[in-house]
Amino acid sequence: MILNQIIYSKKGQSSSFEEDKTSEKPMRSVLKALSWRVVGTLDTLIVSYFLTGQIGLATSIASVDFLTKLVLYFFHERIWNKIKWGK
Repeated sequence: MILNQIIYSKKGQSSSFEEDKTSEKPMRSVLKALSWRVVGTLDTLIVSYFLTGQIGLATSIASVDFLTKLVLYFFHERIWNKIKWGK
């Protein structure tokens, strides 16, 4: 969006743009990712503990799972936010 503003203003077109009301702000995606990861991590922690019987190992697995899937979910949301299909 910022790149579009720069390109259009250099071409001599109007530099006033309306805010995109159909997409989410990045902070909303971050908060959605965090809340979903809390739910997912609790699930991973419980399943890991059930399978291993060791809370330390289950916590380690859940911690790594939390970080990697948080990042993946954020980018997944941002990419889907750019797709106009179904909006």
